[in-house]
Amino acid sequence: MDKNLILEKYKNPEEKLLISKFFDKIEIASKTNKIQTTDFLNESEQAILQKVINIIKFENYEYFGGVDNCERKLIIVYPEKMKDIFVNKNFKYDTLISVFRILIPKIEQDNFKHNVYLGGIIKLGIKREKIGDIIVYKNGADIIVKKETEKFLFSNLKTLTRFNNSEISNIKINDITKIEKHFEDIKIITSSLRLDNIISELAKTSRNKATEILLQERVFINYQNETKNTKLVKEKDVISIRGKGKFFIDEIVGNTKKGNFIINVKKYV
Repeated sequence: MDKNLILEKYKNPEEKLLISKFFDKIEIASKTNKIQTTDFLNESEQAILQKVINIIKFENYEYFGGVDNCERKLIIVYPEKMKDIFVNKNFKYDTLISVFRILIPKIEQDNFKHNVYLGGIIKLGIKREKIGDIIVYKNGADIIVKKETEKFLFSNLKTLTRFNNSEISNIKINDITKIEKHFEDIKIITSSLRLDNIISELAKTSRNKATEILLQERVFINYQNETKNTKLVKEKDVISIRGKGKFFIDEIVGNTKKGNFIINVKKYV
């Protein structure tokens, strides 16, 4: 399908720009026979580009974020002549990303959450899209970034007051700390599987407020923005509500005597 025909389907300027840049990566990779990469994409952006990839039946690409089950990933676009390298898993990903390990002194560990690490890097002038997942653990964090930021960050992270007493080093991709995702089990009861009903229960608010949240474009189903309050939710859907959290519809168990739906939900924590 023609690039312009695809772009016409998207009204959001940010989505148009995202798709247009991706087409540019494909074209450059083809013309120069060199690898091209996107910046780190959030899950919504990945879903948008995957839809485009499926439409144009593009094959020479790969997602990579550094660790299994990461949320933020690059899309690597490679020329046909390099296909075997990726198929045979012989590509050196450390040419594209770097990983910093920041170890925090014990006395300060309770103060360091995800936003502290992210805020520090952004304060240095690094754009969010240049930063991948930040894996936080008890005594520090492993921070995945694009290779192009490596020298600057290594020279400047220590200039931040928050990291004055920290130990900062580069580590290999294979040494990134592996942390399992944790969930809080929730049970909700609702009269309908309509999205506004589900949002009302998950966000613990009224139906009217749930509709407002939808119209504010704060709700994503399977990483795609959704504004229709009548959309029906189904098992295995992933629902993200900005400001409220991310939820996995694990199982629609059955109905109460009054006919309401009983739903088991897992909230990402």
